[in-house]
Amino acid sequence: ARPVIVEREKVAAAASGKGGGFLARNWGNSITRQLHKVSFQLHEELAQTLDIKSYRKLPVLSVQPGDRTPWTNNLCPWLDGDIADSSLMDADGGAQVSPFELCTKLMEAAVGRGAEVVIGTAEGIETMPEAAGGLDRVVGVHVDGQLLDADRVCVCMGPWAALAQDWLDTPVPMTGIKSTSVVFRTEEPVEPYALFCGEDDRFGTHLEVFPRNTGEVYLCGIGGSQYIDDRMLRSGALPPSQVAADPARVDAAVASFTTMSRRFGQRPDTVQACMRPCLPDALPIMGKVGHVRGAYISAGHNCWGILWAPVSGLAMSELILDGAASCVNLSRFSPGRFRAASTRNPGGRGRKMGEVPVGEQW
Repeated sequence: ARPVIVEREKVAAAASGKGGGFLARNWGNSITRQLHKVSFQLHEELAQTLDIKSYRKLPVLSVQPGDRTPWTNNLCPWLDGDIADSSLMDADGGAQVSPFELCTKLMEAAVGRGAEVVIGTAEGIETMPEAAGGLDRVVGVHVDGQLLDADRVCVCMGPWAALAQDWLDTPVPMTGIKSTSVVFRTEEPVEPYALFCGEDDRFGTHLEVFPRNTGEVYLCGIGGSQYIDDRMLRSGALPPSQVAADPARVDAAVASFTTMSRRFGQRPDTVQACMRPCLPDALPIMGKVGHVRGAYISAGHNCWGILWAPVSGLAMSELILDGAASCVNLSRFSPGRFRAASTRNPGGRGRKMGEVPVGEQW
């Protein structure tokens, strides 16, 4: 048997190829900090092993939009416009990677070790009752009308993992947070600082700015995110190819950034959108589906999908092959927690540095 990866359109077609790629070692809360620490180290190892050229460490700044004053502390040389202040937020615990390069090189490595990529639409999971024990077991996956034989299946479909609710008769109360991002390109070097900007009431933004060593300057935190509930996700009404940017939010991002950086603002080279998969408690869903032998889910990684990708892959492979994950404790991320729990949205599901919210919350 060999692993088969089913991709609907192509590798990294959705958020996996359009995210910001910010990595933070010591962020998260008491539950998720283990994911941050282990995966941050794995990213550094993967960068060396797979020759990921976009990976680098960088300091993280907090920036307050507003008018410059004689007391403004400007730590970033390309913020040559108006900012009220800036301060060091994380000196040595930040890094970045291009999500597209990471995903494509991971997939190339997997294929080189015997995995197969199938382009097609996953339409359901075939199960059958076991002879004893009262459980069902996985026997295959329906892809474009054909049954691919499989004895173990892991649903890793971002917001579209909501479909597992119908396929496996288990609650997956997923919300897709649809947000716009823009990318500026420049031929000149960009000094490496990740920026988390405060609320800019003039434009309704709280920008996150990530310059890359490729000459790209990536902006998200643009505001105006749209919430796509699990019923719409399960209906198939918004596939990855139809997740489009909001022109009004593009204009707001450009206006806000241009006030802060005359050097790199003005006109973006890329406008795009993607959906962050978010569950009611803001934790990922990773583990076995208890009543179906051979069924697993790994999704709902919120705004940390790229950071947590390596540890999620390692933990799920340990669970599937060895019967338990050893690199991190998956107990708080169990799919079964939604069978008895309320799916009320408590809010505050964005990035956190410890218990302190950073940037957009939803």
